[in-house]
Amino acid sequence: MAANPHSLARPATPATVKLFIDGKFVESKTQHWKDVINPATQGVLARVPFATRDEIDAAVSAAASAYKTWKNTPIAARARIMLKLQELIRRDLKKIAAVLTAEQGKTLADAEGDVFRGLEIVEHACSIGTLQLGEFAENVAGGVDTYCLRQPIGVCAGITPFNFPAMIPLWMFPMAIVCGNTFVLKPSEQDPMTPMVLAELALEAGIPPGVLNVVHGGKEAVDALCTHPGIVAVSFVGSCQVGEHVYQLSSTHGKRAQCMLGAKNHAVLLPDANKEQSLNALVGSGFGAAGQRCMATSVAVLVGKANEWIPDIVAKAKALKVNAGAVPGTDLGPVISQQAKQRIESLIQKGVEEGARLELDGRNVKVPGYGKGNFIAPTVFSGVKPRMTIYTTEIFGPVLLIMSADTLDEAIALINANPYGNGTGIFTQSGAAARKFQNEIDVGQVGINVPIPVPVPYFSFTGSRGSKRGDLGPYGRQVVQFYTQTKTVTARWFDDAAVSTGVNTTISLK
Repeated sequence: MAANPHSLARPATPATVKLFIDGKFVESKTQHWKDVINPATQGVLARVPFATRDEIDAAVSAAASAYKTWKNTPIAARARIMLKLQELIRRDLKKIAAVLTAEQGKTLADAEGDVFRGLEIVEHACSIGTLQLGEFAENVAGGVDTYCLRQPIGVCAGITPFNFPAMIPLWMFPMAIVCGNTFVLKPSEQDPMTPMVLAELALEAGIPPGVLNVVHGGKEAVDALCTHPGIVAVSFVGSCQVGEHVYQLSSTHGKRAQCMLGAKNHAVLLPDANKEQSLNALVGSGFGAAGQRCMATSVAVLVGKANEWIPDIVAKAKALKVNAGAVPGTDLGPVISQQAKQRIESLIQKGVEEGARLELDGRNVKVPGYGKGNFIAPTVFSGVKPRMTIYTTEIFGPVLLIMSADTLDEAIALINANPYGNGTGIFTQSGAAARKFQNEIDVGQVGINVPIPVPVPYFSFTGSRGSKRGDLGPYGRQVVQFYTQTKTVTARWFDDAAVSTGVNTTISLK
């Protein structure tokens, strides 16, 4: 694994990304391959296979076989593997980030953050001894005890997006595995190299053969996992259209499904907010990772006199440096693909045509030395209305929309009318305003003077309404519930010398 992202950008002969099945890295026999492209250079980094149905079946079969023994592995042994995995991720964090930057495009600093936020979940998985505790009640009736056990559920699958190729896989397989399940991961075909590095580290950490498997592909692979009779649960993070498909397909085939979908995250700025801190947070959240975060702030709602801050927002956005992610000092790198760039630029044009005011146009940006890169500079619209396409569509690029409201009540009503409910924030110095906002807003994750309210691993990532399908989040205590099933045992033990009380035909225990 090369640590220098420039060496990854121009390999002499593109390598093939392997499948990881039953503890071995194997070459796919497929006839369908896709190039993994460096979004800053258009150089081919590797070729990723679209796994055959037989290969997917082999991965599920390996997971099913491993489950027979892994489910009975002591909790302490599972926790020790997670302790080793977090140690290895820390050791190789910069190397993983270099691979991530080369294939995904985000800056090296942001790539390290991607890895670190996943590492936090692995660290939390080390606490499985307390997270998977059951319950016990003594003498619920005469000599009768009742207790609940949290047991693993079987072979689980995860389908992950391109924008966080380290963090989202680490949200999924460590928690599933440490709960006693086995796992089949299907990462994005656009940046599959980072998840394969994580698979290498999992193997080094001591995860037994078959407990973790990785297959690659597109829709066919997704559908195969969602319908496979050997899989009991599917976790998904990604776009709304694909997520709805995954949820419906998995559910109708009798599987647990946990799907985190799209977003249109709003930040409300009240005129009493700390202006400098709030605008810095807003611009950082809106344009970091080139706007390709599900928790990015894509809409700023300026209340009252805060509308006077539009020139300051534009100035801060304009000062951000656009370049290849591996170049020091870069604030935002390229978007993931040429297709994504074309889509974002077409939406910007649509915003102009529908009457939004283009305060800052990021199209046609020139990056010296990277003329073929998928670059879009920060773009800012003001005067945005709820009917406009740029508001009703998740742009997923470095485009910030500015809307106006006269009062906090009006801002809350605007956000609650939007179909998404992933994340939102308010910037204010008023505790009363903040409390009103958190109480009345119908969004799963709320930040108060925090632009990206992603909770730490001890709490559950939530989301609501059009941003989520399924009732349990992908980490925190909720994910332990998702990856386990509750077994309730009612027990009575008799002393051989005890006198029989006769036949009892009632439903009560005495």
